[in-house]
Parts: sequence; C-alpha cells; structure tokens
Amino acid sequence: MKRHWRTIFFLLGLAAVVLMLLTFDADWTRVKEVLAEAGIWFPVIVVLWGFIYLMNACSFGLIINDGTGRRVPPGKVFQLTVSGYALNYVTPLGLMGGEPYRILELQGYVGGRKATSAVILYSMMHICSHFCFWLSAVALYVVLHFTADGYALNLWICIILGVMTVIFVAVLWIFSLGYRKGFVVKVFALLSHIPFVKKWAAGYLNKHRADLEDVDSQIAFLHTRRRAPFWWSLFLEYAARVVSCLEYWLLIGMLMPGFTFWDSILVMAFSSLFSNLIFFSPMQMGGFEGGMALAAGGVQVPGAYGLYTALVARLRQVVWTVIGVILIKVCKRND
Repeated sequence: MKRHWRTIFFLLGLAAVVLMLLTFDADWTRVKEVLAEAGIWFPVIVVLWGFIYLMNACSFGLIINDGTGRRVPPGKVFQLTVSGYALNYVTPLGLMGGEPYRILELQGYVGGRKATSAVILYSMMHICSHFCFWLSAVALYVVLHFTADGYALNLWICIILGVMTVIFVAVLWIFSLGYRKGFVVKVFALLSHIPFVKKWAAGYLNKHRADLEDVDSQIAFLHTRRRAPFWWSLFLEYAARVVSCLEYWLLIGMLMPGFTFWDSILVMAFSSLFSNLIFFSPMQMGGFEGGMALAAGGVQVPGAYGLYTALVARLRQVVWTVIGVILIKVCKRND
C-alpha cells in the first residue's frame, strides 16, 4: 500500500476513535466504577479477544495462502485482521473501512485480483459464520426450554423462531450458491437495475467484467478445489463466535452464579443479531447495549447485569480498536 493511503486510514481511524471517546454513552465516573467491579476479569477478557482475533487470523490465512503466489506472513495476517475489524467498528455501514484497507495492503503481496477475492471471501466466511451461530442458537433455545419446561414454548415464540430459522437457512443457501459459482458479477448486475446506482454499476460492470469474473472464479476455487481449507476456515470463524461467549459467561456469571455457558451463547447470539440489524451505526452505538439488555432479559438475567456486561464489552472493544488503529501505522511494509 502507498504510504499516503496508510496515513489516510490511520488518521481516519484515529479521528473516529477520538470522536467515539468524546461521545461515549457513559460518564467516566461510571466507567471507573465498572472497571473496578470487573477487576482482574477485564484484562483477562482483553487477552481472550486476542486469542479470538488469532482464530480469525488463522481463518483468513487459510484463504489468502492457498499455495499460489507469494505467502503472506502470519504476523501480517494477524495485523490485517485486527486493524480491519478496528476500521469496521468505527465506520458507518461496517465493511466500509476495513475491507478496502485489507485489499490495498494485500495487493503488494498477492496482486489486486487475488487480494480482492480473498478479502471478499473472508468477509463472506465471517458473515456466514454469524448465520450459522444464530441458527444453532435457535436450536439451543428450543432444546433448553423444551428440556426444562416441557411444551412451554408458546405459539408466538414458535412462530418467531420458525421465521428466524427459515430466514437463516435461506441466507445460508444463498451463501452456498455464492461459494460455488461466485457472486460479484451477479451483485453488479443487480445493482445495474437499482435507481441512483444503476448507471455507475452498469458502467463498472461493462468496463471490468473480466476482472470481476476472475474474482468470482477465485472465490469458487476455494470451495470447489480446496475443500478442507474452506471448511476449516468456516469452522474457525464459527468457533471464534462460540469462544467469544466466554466473555459474557465470565462477567454475568460473576454476578449471577446460576448463569451457564449455554445461557451466554443465547445472550451473545441474540444481542449480536439485534446489534447487527443496525449495522449502519459506528460501533453499533446504542443497539449493542439495547440488544444486550433485551437478550439478557430473555434468559431471565436482570437488565442491569446486561447493561453492565455491555459496557465492559464496549470498553474491551475500545481497547482493541485503539490497538488496531495503532497497528496500521506501526506494522507497515516497505513499499
């Protein structure tokens, strides 16, 4: 990546972090109280997320280092993973900052086409793992409540869970088609019929069709020719979602001894689902805390515990966002 682009990404991330801290939705007295209550568990959770990012980086590395072209060092893959997520957290409409940054950084290693296909495929893998996680949480909710309460699930809950299941399965089916045949050309073809962007999309598709088809072929290559790395990459992303539930289990379990790891999976799943519905907000401000409170209430956890946990998780997120932004400037490659 050219030095001026790296500087631009760094300054944008830095400005977003400063703005985020100035508009933080809790006074600093409350922040100090929460950190004091969390005690040793806050640094433990920060370290835990370092391990989670390492799992994400391993998933990303399986996609990038496919045995063709230059190998990207593991340290660089980890840095791109952390910095990419940091930029996504602080930019509206997530994926608007981290993915372009990753593509530009990877171009110097593997070329523009492969960098684009690898980043798109990893983003698909990350999103797909979310839907797999949400779908398994629906199944877990049914199993836990059916086992504990017999036929306690009322009609409305059954309808809601049924609709969610249909949507999640449909989305996963669409992802499977994209993995097998690619989807970039189809997306631009669809955009060429949508008002306001159709002229730009049609022009871009006509001008860069060969490049976009090549990106699609590289996306399909991992699924059809490198099956083992494909499934390992998806497994690592899904496993990272499950491991991240330890954060809620440790924090809420400290306040509520009867809170189980299975409960933490449900809280994590439904709070992340709610917050992702407002993906247009930087760091999902408001939705993260609201979703956390609603999800905690759904498993009979007091709302105050949910908000406390959400604030600790937000502070952890701030720490790793700052680390990711700093790494943009520190871990640079000689261009």
